[in-house]
Amino acid sequence: MRLTGTVRLCVLLLSSLLSGCAAPLLFVGGAATGAVIVDDRRNTSTLAYDKTIEFNASRSLDGDAELRAETHLSVTSFNAIVLLSGEAPTTALRYRAETKVRDVPRVRRVYNEITVGFPSSMLTRSSDTLITTLVKGALSGNHYVDANHVKVVTESGVVFLMGLVTHTEAEQSAEATRTVSGVVKVVRLFEFID
Repeated sequence: MRLTGTVRLCVLLLSSLLSGCAAPLLFVGGAATGAVIVDDRRNTSTLAYDKTIEFNASRSLDGDAELRAETHLSVTSFNAIVLLSGEAPTTALRYRAETKVRDVPRVRRVYNEITVGFPSSMLTRSSDTLITTLVKGALSGNHYVDANHVKVVTESGVVFLMGLVTHTEAEQSAEATRTVSGVVKVVRLFEFID
């Protein structure tokens, strides 16, 4: 099946929304103009690479029967830097997952934040989703940070912040995140642009 440009754009936007990231604002013009990304510091190629990295890394992890059966893993790519989070019952499985993700084309760096332990419960995952939403709200209310510049990932109350930011934006993001109820720890994985 061949996808039209409009369908591809809808798929990209939908995948951004479903992945939990702050979706870039898109303006769609006529058929000749395509889409313009308004509020993301990454260029369109990098956005596409990040989605491809996440897809390929997830597919690689799912292709390993033991990892699929024994772990709960999440892959987040921002500017080709990958956050690997979740839980694995052994150190060996933790490192096997990291090795698989490192082998994905275009990955520049992997932060392996997988904890050794049993997969988290649905209650914990639901709580993490709520915390992520509250953190995004706190960032939106901060005058020094554009919430669209910060990717938020939460695992068992630990909030990981990613993005291309200034040092001031990083500090303000971390401070705003610390005020959110349920946040156990804030981990900054930013790249600095100043």
